[in-house]
Amino acid sequence: MTHPRHPERLRAFIGALAELIDSDSGEADLLHRGGKLLGQLVRHDDWLPDEFATPDPTRYQQFLLHADARQRFSVVSFVWGPGQRTPIHDHRVWGLIGMLRGAEFSQGFARSVDGRLEKEGAAIRLEPGHVEALSPHRNDIHQVSNAFADQVSISIHVYGANIGAVKRAVYQSDGSEKLFISGYSNAYLPNIWDLSKENQAQ
Repeated sequence: MTHPRHPERLRAFIGALAELIDSDSGEADLLHRGGKLLGQLVRHDDWLPDEFATPDPTRYQQFLLHADARQRFSVVSFVWGPGQRTPIHDHRVWGLIGMLRGAEFSQGFARSVDGRLEKEGAAIRLEPGHVEALSPHRNDIHQVSNAFADQVSISIHVYGANIGAVKRAVYQSDGSEKLFISGYSNAYLPNIWDLSKENQAQ
């Protein structure tokens, strides 16, 4: 495994985000300021260990990088193999998506008057350094896909809960939903701190 050159970037982001959440900002301010913090993190592609950046040929990977001890937020790396995509789904908590490597499309959906789901505007293309904010009050339903059919893409997602334990839904185009709990591709809690110490000792 290749060790990251600057693992302290993730530690700094987690600390700054925890301080922001402790300040009891409203959601709009949290998403605005948290988005800037995430933008600073994903502008540099030199901190994510290979262990949390490995694609799977059959489905996208969702690796837990950090779960707040009080369940206030989680940080996850999403690793997209060529052409991979999610189903249409929601989150039911606030979220931030920061593009680290490659590119992805985020297509929003909204309910029509008859309850069906329809695309809401054009898909947003996220490039490295770009951040998209999600709120359960306005744009919570979307579908995400790798923008490339021939390369891996990686994005960093931050959620206002331990997202792997949140009951939420995937949707059919007719608007029907199926509840699910996603869990994580890494069933154990990763110890980023030990990886960082190992890197610093070299």
